[in-house]
Amino acid sequence: MKPAPFVYHSPDSVGAAVDVLSQVGHDGKVLAGGQSLIPILNMRLASPAHLVDINRVAGLASIDITQNGEVRIGALVRHAELEASEAAYAANPLLRRALQNVAHPAIRNRGTTVGSIAHADAAGEMPAILAITRGVVETAGPAGPAFIEAADFFQGPLETSLAPDEMVVAVTFQPFPPGTGTAFSESARRHGDYALAGVATAVTVSDGVVESVHASFVSVTDVPAVLDLTPIFAGRSVDTMTWDDAIDPVRDFIDPQDDIHATAEYRRMLAAELTRRTLRTATATAVGRPGEAKRAGSTPSHEHPRTSRSVDR
Repeated sequence: MKPAPFVYHSPDSVGAAVDVLSQVGHDGKVLAGGQSLIPILNMRLASPAHLVDINRVAGLASIDITQNGEVRIGALVRHAELEASEAAYAANPLLRRALQNVAHPAIRNRGTTVGSIAHADAAGEMPAILAITRGVVETAGPAGPAFIEAADFFQGPLETSLAPDEMVVAVTFQPFPPGTGTAFSESARRHGDYALAGVATAVTVSDGVVESVHASFVSVTDVPAVLDLTPIFAGRSVDTMTWDDAIDPVRDFIDPQDDIHATAEYRRMLAAELTRRTLRTATATAVGRPGEAKRAGSTPSHEHPRTSRSVDR
């Protein structure tokens, strides 16, 4: 199929793009990487009357690392660029660990991380990473720039707080506290497909004692959300930790759905087990035991068979 007719706009500045969006309102869609939008247009799941291509807008393709470890990426940064950035990896290794699981290399070469987040698909990896890093979405609109915390940005399935006359120009992933280890894992039926379930975890340890524990999920919640497990595990010694106590809270927190690939109960079981494993890995990383982290069973998911996904952001 082909998309319905639309008017194509190619602004060369953020201001010009906002002007177009202000004029067309709900009839406009922003095009960056297009790896989600174009298939949606071709299948006529959306039929905007105006397409606003921001690829000519200057200043949206940078990756910036602040002194305190914030990673800010512009709206035109491709997944592959962020994945390959050694500076971003040094500041926040979780970004690369998750990006390695985004679809296929061809999709990552074109798709944008900010576009994935703006698409707000809870089956995508990067919205979950923005959530667990307490990230901030930077927008531009007629009233000027605005900064929206991840918890306030995601409103529902494929729904955000973004107004029709606003666009996302950048996102910032916040740094984790010192002593934090992170891990990411997901499982799918074939290489490249959306995950049946996935999880990102972060464990902060001080002097061998757990201080905080958080997890965010892929494909098992309606919106990207963070489960705070700190009340359960804070104060425990990492040497006696099994993480089995995380299983029931995870099962209660998530809300997976049945589909042709897996039942909700299977996804619930899978998410809980992935959480337990990644918590072990994150803890081992936090205390500087890389060999133990590897034995914990959280090798990058792209090394395992997963499902063939044709599109991503």
